[in-house]
Parts: sequence; C-alpha cells; structure tokens
Amino acid sequence: PAAAGLCQPLQRPRGAAPAMNYRAWPKQLAALFAGRPGDRAALIELLRDAERRHLLDRDALAMTEGALQVSEFQARDIMIPRVQMTVIEHEAEPEAILSVVVESGHSRFPVMAGGGEEVAGILLAKDLLGYFARPDEKFAIKDLMRPAVFIPESKRLNVLLREFRNSRNHMAVVIDEYSAVAGLVTIEDVIEEIIGEIADEHDLEQEEINISAHEKDRYTVRALTPVAQFNKYFDAAINAGEYDTIGGYVVNAFGHLPKRGETIELDGFRIKILRADKRRVKLLLFTRAGLETTTRPGA
Repeated sequence: PAAAGLCQPLQRPRGAAPAMNYRAWPKQLAALFAGRPGDRAALIELLRDAERRHLLDRDALAMTEGALQVSEFQARDIMIPRVQMTVIEHEAEPEAILSVVVESGHSRFPVMAGGGEEVAGILLAKDLLGYFARPDEKFAIKDLMRPAVFIPESKRLNVLLREFRNSRNHMAVVIDEYSAVAGLVTIEDVIEEIIGEIADEHDLEQEEINISAHEKDRYTVRALTPVAQFNKYFDAAINAGEYDTIGGYVVNAFGHLPKRGETIELDGFRIKILRADKRRVKLLLFTRAGLETTTRPGA
C-alpha cells in the first residue's frame, strides 16, 4: 500500500504556485523576446535603460556603446590632422631627431621627404638606441625606417582595428582622394573610441597643457580646457553659463555638434574644429580675428 501511495499523483498544496507547464516554454520564451530591439539605436536605448535600472554600470555601458558605434566611424573622424602631426625630416641629424623624440614623448614618427609632402617611412624611437650605443657608426635614417601603412580617409575603424591586430602595426598614415597626406591614426586612437581616453606617463605630464601657442596668433586649445583657464590665458571674459569647458561653449555656439574643419567666429576669435568625432569635439584651433562683436552661425 505504501508503494502504491507513491504512485498516486502528488496533490498541490492549497495556495501553492501552479506547476510549470513545460510544453508552454516555447511560447513563454517568444513572449520574453517579442520586444527585442529592431535596430542598433533601439539596442543602445535598451542598454541605457538597463544602466538606469542598475543592471549595467556606467563604464560598461560606455564601452558597449563605443564597441557598437565604432563601425560607424571612419579614419577621418579620429585622425590627427597633418598640421598637428609630430614628424621627423628625412635629412635630420640624429641629435635633432632625439630632441623631437624627447620633447614629444611619442614612440613612432612619420619620416617626411619630398619637401615635407611625402611619408618615406616610420621611425620607432627605440630603433635610435642602436645608433647612440655605437655613435662611431655612420647614421643613415633609411636603415632605421620601417614601411609606412597608408589608408584612405574613409576606412572604417572596425576594419582598421582588425588590420592593426592582424599586422601588429600600430600606426597608419591617412591619405585623401588625391593621395596627399591628410593625417595619421594609431591603434590607441581606435581603442580610445571604445573604452575612452587612455592616459600614459607622457599624457599625465602634459595634462595641464591645454593651450599651445603657435605663430601668427594661432593657438590650439583642447576642448576640455576649463573656461576659467581660457579666460585667464587670453585675458578674456567669456561667460559660458552652464558650460564648464571651452568645448561645450563652442558646441553651444554652433548649435550642433560640429565636424572636423567647420569654423565659427566667436568672441574675437576664428575657431576651427581640428579633431572631433560623432560624439564630441576634441581639439580646436583659435586664431585672433580682431572682431569687436560676437558672430554666431545664422546671425
């Protein structure tokens, strides 16, 4: 009888949850994913909602968004423009080259030939060590240069990152439609689009150098420069209101997120966007315009 009792159907206690209907699983799963995102924008919004509900932390969200959006960016969006490249002249003496290496803190340098219009190769700072260890040997930069990699401005960043990984190359020279040098891009630039800014030892040393003076009243200004620092440097009186940085102030003046190359005349300066991507402005060129009034787009 006891064994027979074991064969009887189990009675669900009163008030207990209904037994799982395993045959209904396919329908339940379909209902769960019925609202799945239909495109990338909807997926990103879903991720942002997960962050708001503390299912995803802010850093993870930022990196996920960067990984999803990197395929939309091209080399032209993040490259260092030609005028901002730190280069070495093909005919430079070793001491002059060493001075550039020490001052810049970079590890790779395009070597310019043909009157500064052509990239003959790439010089790695570490390759200079052999010469300075044996200074009696004749110096020939062509023996130290490595081949340069050239890419079009339209190269997608996800493709470029894969090529960097496969070739173990860390730098590419960007050329325009006329095969002229337009700028350069490094593997670090691409990775930063995914995980955010990477600060190395040299970056930390240069952290406070937000404004650099050039010839003819020209200045390069990092977009993250505080408005207060900008005002003090230029003896200006910009009232940025809710914006703490000069980049935020300039973007507000444009009325939209400007692209590289766009210009505006503002508060006595002609401002050109030197570096920007689809999410933020990074570097600005300020030239004193001698204007007495503020000029804004559409004014």
